[in-house]
Amino acid sequence: MTPFIEVAAAVILRPDGRFLLGRRPPGTPYAGYWEFPGGKIEAGETAAQALARELKEELGIAIGRCAPWITREFAYPHARVRLRFFRVGDWQGEVRALQHDALSWQRAEGVDVAPMLPANAAVLRALALPDFYAITHAAVIGTDTQLDRLERALEGGLRLLQIREPLLAVERREAFAREATRRARARGARVLVNGDSALARHVGADGVHLPAAQLMRLEARPDLPLVAASCHGAAELARAAELELDFAVLGPVKETLSHPGAAALGWPRTAQLLENVSLPVYALGGLGRQDLAQARQAGAHGIAAIRAAWD
Repeated sequence: MTPFIEVAAAVILRPDGRFLLGRRPPGTPYAGYWEFPGGKIEAGETAAQALARELKEELGIAIGRCAPWITREFAYPHARVRLRFFRVGDWQGEVRALQHDALSWQRAEGVDVAPMLPANAAVLRALALPDFYAITHAAVIGTDTQLDRLERALEGGLRLLQIREPLLAVERREAFAREATRRARARGARVLVNGDSALARHVGADGVHLPAAQLMRLEARPDLPLVAASCHGAAELARAAELELDFAVLGPVKETLSHPGAAALGWPRTAQLLENVSLPVYALGGLGRQDLAQARQAGAHGIAAIRAAWD
């Protein structure tokens, strides 16, 4: 089998959330298609070093710190590529089209340039995910309190919610899930129900969040728009990627009150596990919004939290 061409690619992000795309010029493969800036990793280079060199050559900018993100593999008719994506929010210089014939700042929820390179469809879906994933614990704090705190969080910008209530009786869980979903959807947030695809459909949620044991038993992705899973190690992350789930949650990174005695991964092991993962992953376990920068440097898409989501 033909070996992969190793490529470093940049999601260059402005403070308003827009990211940069470039159009491939005439005379190149897939001329006229839009892509994320970047290029081939040369011998002796790390992916980050290649990215810095390519962005200087293509855009005339010098980048500061960049955060590893996801790795996607794709087979084009002319080549097999492994794309190592980084998120770049710090650069110096004016962005210029030195090798593309056009540039455009876009939003994930409304890309209006076409055609896009086929390898980037999954990347655009991942970019539409927010950087914070809140998980309910109504059985602990009370359903009324949880709904009040959910309302405040939605007003503050929460856009991704997991309803996880194994301790609530069946009738109360359904009633809570229905009301929480109604409130979240009214604010434009997406909702997943933990471990119960039927309940997710019944209450009008967007999808299901699979516990790790359930993930490893599945033979196919559930037929829902949004599917995620809890992972604790490499085998589960690999299975989530194989099933083409939308995202995963990895943890615990630190010790937590909700899982006493569970061995914490720590940041070095978390970064190691996320090094070549093809789907976005939220770091979980004793974390809050203040840990977002460290999570991103480890390769995580964002933070997932229970208690810290409702403080």
